[in-house]
Amino acid sequence: MTVRVQAEDFDIGVEIDALTSGNPRIGGIASFMGVVRAEGGDQAISAMTLEHYPGMTEKKLAEIEAEAHGRWPLEASLIIHRHGRLEPGDRIVLVVTCAKSRGPALAACEFLIDWLKTKAPFWKLEESDQGAEWVDARESDDEAASKWGE
Repeated sequence: MTVRVQAEDFDIGVEIDALTSGNPRIGGIASFMGVVRAEGGDQAISAMTLEHYPGMTEKKLAEIEAEAHGRWPLEASLIIHRHGRLEPGDRIVLVVTCAKSRGPALAACEFLIDWLKTKAPFWKLEESDQGAEWVDARESDDEAASKWGE
């Protein structure tokens, strides 16, 4: 299990290779990478700033990752979440889950993304031509996470 919160960009291929290297039991790898969109609602987004509380954020992400390992027989997992000012097209988050087969890897990856959207302590400030605005949690994210229970 690996969790990193960082300002620096990441290379998805390098990260997956490092995570899976030397583990011949892995037969299924699922990944999700989120990027900054150029649109938020009905307005163009020029940048997004992600803020967090160091220490608290990593602890919560580790708890979420441990929950995934408790629900599915995972061989390995990785969560990388960036913070700081990002522009459209910049990578924000990477989640990788590895298991002996695709089913657990896919389910755990979806679970982690759904819970990151609702339980990870990050705050988003979106910049547009109309100024800067803090983004509230979306009801659709809560609905997606609700299927996993508590």
